Amino acid sequence: MADTDNGDDAAVPRPEPAPDERGLWGLLQQLTPKQMALLRRFQTAAVPPPPPPTVEEIASSDLAQQAVIEQARAEAEHAAITRRDNRFKVWRLAGLGLLIVLTLAISLGRLLIGGPPSVAELRADAGVDDWDTLAIGVKDDQYGTAYYDPGTRIWSGFDIDIAYMIAADLGFRREDVRFYGLESEDRARMQAADPATGKRVPVQLVIASYSITDKRKEDGVHFSHPYLYTEQSVITLAGHTPVVALKDLEGQRVCSLSTSTSATTLTDAKAIVTQKNRVRECFEALDKKQVEAVSTDAAILAGWKHRFPAKYEHWDLGLESTERWGVNVGENPALEKLVNLTLYRSYADPEDDRWETAYESNLQIQIDPAKQTPIAVGQQPPAQRPDIGWQPWEDPLG
Repeated sequence: MADTDNGDDAAVPRPEPAPDERGLWGLLQQLTPKQMALLRRFQTAAVPPPPPPTVEEIASSDLAQQAVIEQARAEAEHAAITRRDNRFKVWRLAGLGLLIVLTLAISLGRLLIGGPPSVAELRADAGVDDWDTLAIGVKDDQYGTAYYDPGTRIWSGFDIDIAYMIAADLGFRREDVRFYGLESEDRARMQAADPATGKRVPVQLVIASYSITDKRKEDGVHFSHPYLYTEQSVITLAGHTPVVALKDLEGQRVCSLSTSTSATTLTDAKAIVTQKNRVRECFEALDKKQVEAVSTDAAILAGWKHRFPAKYEHWDLGLESTERWGVNVGENPALEKLVNLTLYRSYADPEDDRWETAYESNLQIQIDPAKQTPIAVGQQPPAQRPDIGWQPWEDPLG
C-alpha cells in the first residue's frame, strides 16, 4: 500500500481570512501613506460645511465677547484703584508718622534745650490768669483819642478802642476793664488816681498817647510795638496869623504837655514854652489868651478842633519826624509779648479789622474837609511776629 503522507504539510498554503474578518482597522493598516492622504482628502471633501450663523447668533456672540471685555476692564480698573488707594494709605500713614515724629522732636527739644515760650506759659509768667480785672492808665481829656464823659460815664476814643482790643485778646470782657485817667508825668511810673477814692492806683498797662523814644527806653520804659504814627502840629485861636513852620512860633508863648517830646522841639525853635500836665489845661490858657498856641501830637489836637471847629485853627508844621505811640507794659516782658501778639494779629490778619474800625470811627472823622490837616497815618504800623512757641497745628493769627 502506498504511503500518501510524505511530511510536506507546511508547504500547503492556507486560505486567507475574508475581509470582513480582518475588520476596517486591518484594511486601513494595509493602505500606503499615499492612499491614506487621498482618503483623508476624500473624507474632508465629503463632509458638508456648517451652515452660516444667523443674525441672532452673531449678536449673541458679540454680546458675550463684549461682556467678557467689560468684565476684564472692570477688574483691571478695580485693581488699579486698589493699588492707588494702598499707595495713598501708605503715604498718609508715612505723613502722619512724620508729623508725630516732628511733634515729639519739637516737644522733646523744648524740654531738653528750651525754646520760645507758648502763649499759656506767657500768660502764667505775666500773671494774667490771676487778674480779675485789667487796670489801664489812659488820658481822659483828649477828644477822639481818650475822653471820659462825666455825664454819661462813658470812655471813648482811639486809645480806648485799642485798649479794648488788647484786653479782649488777654481774655477780659469790656466790663472787666478798669480805666484810670492819668497825667503825662504818671505814664512812666504807671500810677493813676482813683476818682472814687483819690488814692494812687497801679495799672497793668498804659495806653495814653505815649510816644516811643530812645530816651524813654533808656530811662526804663518798656514799650510794645507802635500802634499809631502821628506828628507834631499846632492849634491857635481862629484869626491868628498862619503858622506853617516852627520858626513862626519863635518868641511866642506856646503851651505843651509836660514830659512831651513836643516841648523839646518848641524850645529848639526859641518859643516861650509853658508846660501843663493835661491838654485841657493848655486849652484853658489858650482861651484866656495866656498863650498864643498849643502844640503837641496832631492826633490829640485834631479832637479839640473837631469839637470846637469855629473856635480854633489847626496848623500843619510840615515836620518830617514821626511820633510813634506805644503801650507801656511795665517790667513784665511776658505781658509785652502778649500785647505784641495782639498788634501782630491785627496787622497781619486780613480778616481782623479792629484797628481800622478804631481809626475810622475816631480819627478819620476828624479830618478837616477844607484844610485836610494831617492827623495820623491811616494804616497800622508794621508789627513783627513775637518770638512765641507754636505747636505745628496752632495758628499764630488765632
